[in-house]
Amino acid sequence: MTGTLNPFWAEFLRMSLYEASFRVKHECPYREISEHYPDLTIREWYLSDCQVIELTSPESPTEELLDKIDSLGTVLHESVDESGLHVVTKSCLCSLEDSIIERFEEFNCLYQPPTIHRQGWEHYTVIAFDESDVRALLQDLEDDRDIEVLSKTAITEQQIPHSMLAPVDQLFEDVTERQMAALRLALESGYYEQPRQTSLRDLADQTAVARSTYEEHLRKAENKLLTNAGQFLRLVTATSSADPLQVEKTRQTEQAAD
Repeated sequence: MTGTLNPFWAEFLRMSLYEASFRVKHECPYREISEHYPDLTIREWYLSDCQVIELTSPESPTEELLDKIDSLGTVLHESVDESGLHVVTKSCLCSLEDSIIERFEEFNCLYQPPTIHRQGWEHYTVIAFDESDVRALLQDLEDDRDIEVLSKTAITEQQIPHSMLAPVDQLFEDVTERQMAALRLALESGYYEQPRQTSLRDLADQTAVARSTYEEHLRKAENKLLTNAGQFLRLVTATSSADPLQVEKTRQTEQAAD
């Protein structure tokens, strides 16, 4: 991977883009529960083989609500405290058949996750390269569902949301399960805090592998993450002229000395 920005992304940054936010109402797995519990907010992310749902509410849940949540999929996390309800579930992608997400692609629109479900409405944000694509998408959606446009604006290159440029699955591409586990243990044990709260020896002692093996897993995970993130780092900083570390000034000084 070189330090030069990919030509596609360089051209991408020079384009005029359009952002549209809207909400729709139609029959879906989460409409009934979000209508019945108006204080409940449901956020939905789509991964390669499943969807992850986060449910939050400022109110303590009823047993009926907890039963409905259990039916949505496998509960990964659940907590109820003074701040209210927080649940994360995982389910299959069967509900995405003939989904609205596929329509976004048909009209050359980039979907911005998560989908937010609240009070019976699904809230979406999309990015398009041409305003006519946005208009065509909205007109198509009006044919079979209630829709309300919340905003539709042109955005500049400086306003392009970084989340659309860095899909999570690409950041962890080629990171193995053991490398991921080594990285998570180090992170949760305070290894990356300043000052460090633990050492490589202490981390390895918590596992069933030798210190050298654990360190190898950790270093490979760090290297792959930074390598994968590099293209997005270059993209995020491509339009900035700032040089806070004065790298260019130092290079010019060295060249002049030569």
